[in-house]
Amino acid sequence: MNRAFAFASRCFRELMRDPLGYIFVIGFPIMMLLIMTAVDRSIPADKGPTLFRIESLTPATVVFGQGFLMLFTALSIATDRKESFLTRLYATPMTAFELSAGYILPMLFAALIQAALTLVTGFIISVIEGCAMNAGGLLFCLIMLMPSALMYIGFGVVFGVLFSDKAAPGVSSMLISLGSFLGGVWFDPDATGGIMLTICKCLPFYYCTHLARASAALEFTAEGFFIPLIVAVISAAALIALGCFCFTKKMRADLG
Repeated sequence: MNRAFAFASRCFRELMRDPLGYIFVIGFPIMMLLIMTAVDRSIPADKGPTLFRIESLTPATVVFGQGFLMLFTALSIATDRKESFLTRLYATPMTAFELSAGYILPMLFAALIQAALTLVTGFIISVIEGCAMNAGGLLFCLIMLMPSALMYIGFGVVFGVLFSDKAAPGVSSMLISLGSFLGGVWFDPDATGGIMLTICKCLPFYYCTHLARASAALEFTAEGFFIPLIVAVISAAALIALGCFCFTKKMRADLG
């Protein structure tokens, strides 16, 4: 694992040098939180959707922001492939797991920073509005947001290995839009019902958003918390495993 941590340190430095990382990973989710809060204020309290209220909007916005972790993971891997950096690493004793961990660990740390800053921003807004969110719930939510972060990072690993540095960002952007819409970040699929709700429940994004909201509210129901937690954990494990598998296949193909 020493090799994995050394490689993760290099990837983290690369991420820190990219100003777009600060803009999209940190700044954009907070900006969306502020914008949607302003939108909620312009809607009459008795007529507006509850998902735009700060206690519901804040954890969902973090899940939306995690999509940008996927984008930067995919772009980082695809760029290293283009510049033959990964090809040279294949000749070293590093395994596919260590290479995957080297990309995943710094992104997971970035996910913690992103979630913490967004949740703190939401808490400050809630205090200003006179409806302070539960600080314990936000801390618990920070932990429960990690499965969805790993899921999105896993998607990024897969896309980075399979697609070029030009195609990977486009595919990631499509999934960010799809995940935020079908995940129920900006609309309530439960209120919509019908085939739209059925489609949402067939994908993990819906459960990741529900898990974040239930965690922040400390609501431990089977349908609202435990089932989404199981789906999010399984999805994260499956995507990370798929990413390692793709790395292994790519290594064998390039070395063979």
